[in-house]
Amino acid sequence: MPNLDITKNLEITPTQSSETIETILAPTDSFINRHIGPNSNEIDQMLKVLGFSTLDQLIDATVPESICLSQPLKLPEPQSEYGALAQLKSIASKNQIYRSFIGMGYYDCITPPVIQRNILENPGWYTAYTPYQAEIAQGRLEALLNFQTMIIELTGLEIANASLLDEGTAAAEAMTMSYGLCKNKDAHAFFVSSHCHPQTIEVIKTRANPLDIEIIIGDHRFFEFDTPIFGALLQYPATDGVIHDYRSFIDTVHQVGGLVTVAADPLSLALLTPPGEIGADIAVGSTQRFGVPLGYGGPHAAYFATREAYKRQIPGRIVGVSKDAQGKPALRLALQTREQHIRREKATSNICTAQVLLAVIASMYGVYHGPDGIKNIAQRIHQLTVILAEGLKRLNYSIDPEPFFDTIRVGVGDASAKAVIKAAQSRKINLRWLDEGGVGISLDETTTPQDIIDLWQIFAAKDELPFTIAEIAQAVKFDLPRFCQRTTEYLTDPVFNRYHSESELLRYLHQLEAKDLALNTSMIPLGSCTMKLNASAEMFPVTWPEFGKIHPFAPLDQAEGYQILFQQLEDWLGEITGFDGISLQPNAGSQGEYAGLQVILHYHHSRGEGHRNICLIPESAHGTNPASAVMCGMKVVAVKCDKDGNIDIPDLQQKAQKHADNLGALMVTYPSTHGVFETGIVEICEIIHRYGGQVYMDGANMNAQVGLCRPADFGADVCHLNLHKTFCIPHGGGGPGMGPIGVKSHLVPFLPSVAVEKYTNPNYDKTDESIGAISAAPWGSASILVISWMYIAMMGTEGLTQATKVAILNANYMAERLQGYYPILFKGASGCVAHECIIDLRPLKKRAGVEVDDIAKRLMDFGFHAPTVSWPVIGTMMIEPTESEDKAELDRFCEAMIAIYKEAEAIENESIDPENNPLKNAPHTAQTVICGEWNRPYSREQAAYPAPWTKEHKFWPVVGRIDNAYGDRNLVCSCEGMEAYQA
Repeated sequence: MPNLDITKNLEITPTQSSETIETILAPTDSFINRHIGPNSNEIDQMLKVLGFSTLDQLIDATVPESICLSQPLKLPEPQSEYGALAQLKSIASKNQIYRSFIGMGYYDCITPPVIQRNILENPGWYTAYTPYQAEIAQGRLEALLNFQTMIIELTGLEIANASLLDEGTAAAEAMTMSYGLCKNKDAHAFFVSSHCHPQTIEVIKTRANPLDIEIIIGDHRFFEFDTPIFGALLQYPATDGVIHDYRSFIDTVHQVGGLVTVAADPLSLALLTPPGEIGADIAVGSTQRFGVPLGYGGPHAAYFATREAYKRQIPGRIVGVSKDAQGKPALRLALQTREQHIRREKATSNICTAQVLLAVIASMYGVYHGPDGIKNIAQRIHQLTVILAEGLKRLNYSIDPEPFFDTIRVGVGDASAKAVIKAAQSRKINLRWLDEGGVGISLDETTTPQDIIDLWQIFAAKDELPFTIAEIAQAVKFDLPRFCQRTTEYLTDPVFNRYHSESELLRYLHQLEAKDLALNTSMIPLGSCTMKLNASAEMFPVTWPEFGKIHPFAPLDQAEGYQILFQQLEDWLGEITGFDGISLQPNAGSQGEYAGLQVILHYHHSRGEGHRNICLIPESAHGTNPASAVMCGMKVVAVKCDKDGNIDIPDLQQKAQKHADNLGALMVTYPSTHGVFETGIVEICEIIHRYGGQVYMDGANMNAQVGLCRPADFGADVCHLNLHKTFCIPHGGGGPGMGPIGVKSHLVPFLPSVAVEKYTNPNYDKTDESIGAISAAPWGSASILVISWMYIAMMGTEGLTQATKVAILNANYMAERLQGYYPILFKGASGCVAHECIIDLRPLKKRAGVEVDDIAKRLMDFGFHAPTVSWPVIGTMMIEPTESEDKAELDRFCEAMIAIYKEAEAIENESIDPENNPLKNAPHTAQTVICGEWNRPYSREQAAYPAPWTKEHKFWPVVGRIDNAYGDRNLVCSCEGMEAYQA
């Protein structure tokens, strides 16, 4: 195509400048100004308050000159929303949607449209934060309680958590939990059935390596128990579809003092005996087939269930029932020690991440279908599988005689398995290669009778069949053997038996959504959590079938679009951070931390320095940092902070020198966890390198760096990136997230493995230096990477850099407005903060007895979510406004905080009762304010409408302040508890 000058034929009059021409040719839907909240006039007003003439002056005063970029990032020019969507659609079209019968724990399914539209595509659900402020998260918490109840009843175990990342990592968590509980200190081996999904085995091997756990892989039927084991993992049904009777094996494991984990398909449990009834101690699995798209591997919600006796060891989060100040049943996260980062180096897990949005979808799938609907789906899949198997037998193919649910192994005899698979692919069908003589076929909810016919035709090698599907269906028996038949009821709670019409479910979903405060209500100024705009244009592609209906182990040539997207995103993230290699596999920030440290340890080992296992961590660090280090088998040594909150460089120097022979890494957050650009960061990195260590940078605060500086340039060797923070993937009420890592060139060989062939080719024998698999899917939660791709594509260098500058501006503006009321705890050398600030509430406690929680709960009456509470310093709040909030919203929040300060002053001045006041009684529900007698020494109006904007739009918390201690003393984690309280 000739290179046409499109301005050539334009008639340019004297009044038409080149600037005018640029305006005419530019798209009208530029995204940059839609993402960045303050306009140019508001930016000028805020700068005037701060005493700066330009935004660049503020940045020069805030960011150390020694680390600033010398030239702009080299990224593509920013695209309009329409243009970026069109380009991504073109990329997506290169993915080929085949009918995948591969199985391996991943299945096509039907997302009910009422759930897709009203949860997955609804910002009221996907922009909410983790429910730490439970009074304004009752809808999400109820949906998660439904999830826990569903899992408890399907698995036959007593307690379940509110989801984990994927089946592979959930199985790894079960292994480490079993290790910690084992009383036989000579047992360091974990048995893994060779019938488990191969990707789960890979994750288990990766997680076991740094803990010196021996993994024994074998057939449970022939294991001799000649090595002491602390636990075992079984697949139910097995990866090749067989339903084994595990009872005698489980009994033997118990006799030698071990615990048994069963990785069970939850849909099969509608027909099969639950794991708890066959003796399992732990059940794990994926709820993906409960309405969650394949998405090339994620995000999907895993589940974890266990016995009541192990409730204090269960990883992740648990939703429990308690009561509020008025005695009304209320939900909150129970047993807060399950948040493993609170334990720091005493943690048994670094998984404080859940998949809330996906767990909500799965739970509502259960609510919508109910027990009968779930059973009907399971029965239909099983019956179609029986019909398929019988037809293949009549075509003279061998089918294993053992019972099955939805998956069969087809013996192809003299025919090559590869040839059969190739013939299937010619019809746009994917089968699984199990071995040279066997092909696996897994059916799912979307399977039709025509699919069965098509499969028969592939194996018959012709379209004409010697039988009909009706003839086969009449000739077969569908009953499962008695040993594996389910006899107990499940999903008996009213919530699973009420909302089966769309109008009923729609109203239920809306009622729950109305109980939650999300970004569609007001700003959520959580320090370190970066709750920024999750733009609609970024979210649209997530549910495109070209991205949603691809199996994670489909042949690579069917996922060309995904591969292009991955490569471009890796290149962009590499340019933004300065790193030479990027891995997209870690599917959470905690997973990124773990992967980054593993890469460092493997690097040391490759150099004959496997003894380097000391990890230096500042006292101010994210709690996941020491937890991750411990999970990697490292020894944590704390580094002090000085009076300004910065790393104490002399203390760092002394400890690095002391541990020089064994120094493995430093974990550092930048800007610091205290919200400041430390001027000594280059020197800090140099010290670690001088003594043989590597620098791991926690990327939680990358929102203050993008376009201004790059971690690889100032000394970091590894960095994880929270795509659910800086790069706009929404938090989803506590998940999904993505935590890819970037590394310097010397660490690239050790990045997580993404060799799809490793899982699909039993003869794969290539070896490399990779740390192995970190998550179950090769590219983690691939389908949500489109969000970050869209964000970077629409922002470009100009937009990303401006966003960072405005994030720093907004934080400094809020700090300036609030510092006359609340001291700002830490500032940089120039008196500026980075993209977040810490306000000190401790003086109010001394003067007026006002606790930080009182202020957090009172903010709810103003329609706001509290900032991060009591972290990293007890008795403080960390505020991060992000670049997406305009000046009016910043001012509104500041005015709320100032009004709260004045209420605290009234307590201090004894003009209001120190115990019976708006702060101590917050939050105020509509029922409390309207119903019954009002006998409080302040008005109903002050309680409910403390600011002018609340009279225009009022967000009502539905419960009063929750009694957390009561809920932990009376732990109830299923729907049954809600009924007991209501009774």
